[in-house]
Amino acid sequence: MPDEKPGGGTAETSADSQVARIFAWRRGFNAMHLIDLGIRLGLFRAIAASPGSGAADLATRLGLHAPYVEVWCTTAYGFELLDADAERRFRLAPHIAEILANAAHPRYLGGYVQLGTQFATEDYRLAVDAFRTGATAPFQGRSHEFARVVAQAIAGVNAMVARKILPGIPGVADKLNAEGALLEVGCGTGNLQIQIAKAFPNARCTGVDIDPTGLAVARQAVLDAGLADRVGIVAGDVGAAVPREAFDVVIMVEVLHEIAPEIRPAVVRGSAGALRPGGWLVIVDETYPSTLSEARQPEFMFPLQTGLEELMWGNVVPTREEQESLLRNAGLTGRIERTLMGAGFTLLTTQKPE
Repeated sequence: MPDEKPGGGTAETSADSQVARIFAWRRGFNAMHLIDLGIRLGLFRAIAASPGSGAADLATRLGLHAPYVEVWCTTAYGFELLDADAERRFRLAPHIAEILANAAHPRYLGGYVQLGTQFATEDYRLAVDAFRTGATAPFQGRSHEFARVVAQAIAGVNAMVARKILPGIPGVADKLNAEGALLEVGCGTGNLQIQIAKAFPNARCTGVDIDPTGLAVARQAVLDAGLADRVGIVAGDVGAAVPREAFDVVIMVEVLHEIAPEIRPAVVRGSAGALRPGGWLVIVDETYPSTLSEARQPEFMFPLQTGLEELMWGNVVPTREEQESLLRNAGLTGRIERTLMGAGFTLLTTQKPE
């Protein structure tokens, strides 16, 4: 039976091709759990530290059962996460060290994997009842471990914001380097605040959030980083917790879709109100497809996945029309710059009228 192709036209779909897709998705499920095991058991780190290790040696060093480690290594080799020589001595495949063995690296994806294996998996177990009742388990108020894994999952995006996105917006770097003030709405555990403060040593940064778990972690992280003189963490709603027209830049990173749709207009208005005239609002988020045709386009695959995976968190990913309506209704009438980033993130920037 013909299916619509992105951009028009049709392609014949066979039963065999549908079966192949489902088998591929099932392999992906196993690959995610294999990676999760490799992180939790220390296998990726151990192989990174001693390339050319055999499975038995890894098992001895980590106190693991050798036959299980042999199966893990062989499967990871098949999935091209490991390479090996003829004597079955294993090493990490290219770039896997920074992606899965080094949690401090900007490209590290272990947190993103474990957000699925450790938390989304549990949510899916509750999904049948939730689909009947509409019950949600919001982001706020979950465990410290949940907050840690979420922070790790978006650490790479945060690094990109601090090191590339903000310096790349004309005028923003100059303002922040000249002791400008930046506000992050939905600062979570404070990781981005710290990265921005380090990237712009003269900037004054403030983070605001409503999640007590993340705020406690953020305050301690700022103290540990020695940045309490330039980074403040505030509890409450942006419309009431921070002064009006006090900031040169307001940012939201992977936050807009986590705000309940009924209060989004107030949060965006509060964010716009916190900006000085001429200040920049910078949003990094995901854009949900507006049409079924868009739902099959590659740039919408990641937002679709987020929309499903975070459904029971109560998160709703906004469409392009919804994003731009929120900005316009908040009084941000200037040009809206829209850029697609990476696998499906959207960068939105606009300036408050002078």
